[in-house]
Amino acid sequence: MYINKGAHWTIFKEAIYQCAPYLGFPKTLNAIAEIKEVFKAENIVLPLESPKQVEEENRLDNGLAVQVEIFGDIIEKNRDNAPSNQKHIQDYLSAFCFGDFYTRGGLDLKTRELLTLCILSSLGGCESQVKAHVRGNLNVGNDKDMMITAITHCLPYMGFPRTLNALSCLNEIIPE
Repeated sequence: MYINKGAHWTIFKEAIYQCAPYLGFPKTLNAIAEIKEVFKAENIVLPLESPKQVEEENRLDNGLAVQVEIFGDIIEKNRDNAPSNQKHIQDYLSAFCFGDFYTRGGLDLKTRELLTLCILSSLGGCESQVKAHVRGNLNVGNDKDMMITAITHCLPYMGFPRTLNALSCLNEIIPE
């Protein structure tokens, strides 16, 4: 079976980029530096083609569209209910997390949402976001078994306390 190495490596690159809104730039840039070394060792020519699809003038609108696709009407309610001195955070969230990252090519929406669930679960202290992304995963077609499998694969990296917290959030949203 032939595997397109360029497409294969694009998936790794996009998975790392998906971490930026949640882990921050310092950790993500460290991971990017590491993956560049792996690319170099594998003779992967850099830069890989960028799947960026959003321009500055439409990143907020495109991000909002993706958020609504994933989470539904709650997005507009959250935006309307945000205190006036915090509404800019709603715009940043829509434009940055969703407009800049979720609209990129290289990974489908189901994969990006599952990655986000795992990233947030690994951080700890993000239970309300984990619950929101459990709902988001359901909305994009990832079922409970898929989410349990993904969280289980993260166990060695995030430990039992965070794994159990993630499973508790999952079970609260999707009871057995």
